[in-house]
Amino acid sequence: MTLTTYGTKIDVREIAPRDRHTAIFATYRSLGVGETMELLNDHDPKPLHAQFRADLPGSFGWDVLQAGPELWRIRITKAKSAHASGTCCGSCGGA
Repeated sequence: MTLTTYGTKIDVREIAPRDRHTAIFATYRSLGVGETMELLNDHDPKPLHAQFRADLPGSFGWDVLQAGPELWRIRITKAKSAHASGTCCGSCGGA
């Protein structure tokens, strides 16, 4: 199998679980509008997806490239600035 990669790649399988979301959101914040990151994870990132939906509604794309059972690959696209409306959500750190 050939793996196609997208933009920035973050493999969180070797990161302590308590630090993963912080690292993922920091990587996401570093993206420009229209850029992508590929997340590699050892479990289904449903809680992460829920956090993206809650913190950054409408400002990202989420595409499942591979769904387990040992590896999950997710392409996350920064669709627009979370602050395009001129307001701050107060929880995203300026993503």
